[in-house]
Amino acid sequence: MTTPIGTGAPTRPRPIWQRAGLWVGGFVAMLYGIEAADTVLPADLDAAGVEPRTADGLWGILFAPILHADWAHLTANTVPALVLGFLVLLSGIARGLAATAIIWVVAGLGTWLIAGSGETHIGASSLIFGWLTYLIVRGVFTRKGGQILIGVVVLLLYGGMLWGVLPSEPWISWEGHLFGAVGGILAAWVLSAGDRRARRTTTSVLPR
Repeated sequence: MTTPIGTGAPTRPRPIWQRAGLWVGGFVAMLYGIEAADTVLPADLDAAGVEPRTADGLWGILFAPILHADWAHLTANTVPALVLGFLVLLSGIARGLAATAIIWVVAGLGTWLIAGSGETHIGASSLIFGWLTYLIVRGVFTRKGGQILIGVVVLLLYGGMLWGVLPSEPWISWEGHLFGAVGGILAAWVLSAGDRRARRTTTSVLPR
């Protein structure tokens, strides 16, 4: 706890659900601000997306998830981003941000490597698919009942989205969806290392 200058009362840290809400709400607000700027500025911000197998397109790994083709594209991603992003951050801000970073890089790099030439890939859906698979599988790695329950609920509510990892409409980046999902599974595995190591240690000291 910290004590503000001039007072004797310590300030309590915000509950995790409030901090998670502020983080994901701020991120989505930023997406709307970027889309508004893209609407009024003469420059085409969407051109900064992932362009497969081009040197300039590598920068799109950083920028693609915060760019959207239009307002309809952004609004379609808004509710899943708010819900899934909030749930990812709810187990810890640092852990949630680490998972997001892994998903961000894996989705962008995978898209850059295998998507069709001459295409530009943008949109937060790569993160959304990563958050989705992260939430579904992390309980499998950690063996924690609460996380398994959240994974089952998320699977029931949003599992139908997973069909989006398959090729469909030409204007939909199934590659971004696919590698976002792969990134979510990888993030769940990497960030569960402590739980898996503790489980192995406990098992090894049990009497035979």
